[in-house]
Amino acid sequence: MRSVFYLLDTAPYGSEKAFGALNAAAVSLNKMDVTVGLYGDGVYLAVAGQDSKKLGVPNLADILYAYGELRVLVHEPSLVERGLFGETLIETLELTDEEDFLEAMGNSDCVILL
Repeated sequence: MRSVFYLLDTAPYGSEKAFGALNAAAVSLNKMDVTVGLYGDGVYLAVAGQDSKKLGVPNLADILYAYGELRVLVHEPSLVERGLFGETLIETLELTDEEDFLEAMGNSDCVILL
């Protein structure tokens, strides 16, 4: 396997899915091409300035900053549906339309949905 696409479609906090997907993606970086796709409620992870201290959990945006080489695609229609399109987003992320998002997923050797 040369490439993997981790699809995150749940909110970043409230479950360990996002934490697990980001850590798995970070570990995979040395071995293959890795893409994380933020879709549906997963796009909340794209918003800059997150503060998770009151939740008592790690700030997941910090993982994105720590692994700047990690390719993260943000499904633009999901941002629009959630009223986040005007928000400040983490600058290392790539906005994609439906077609490009699905193409990136289809071009990967493996898709992992947590």
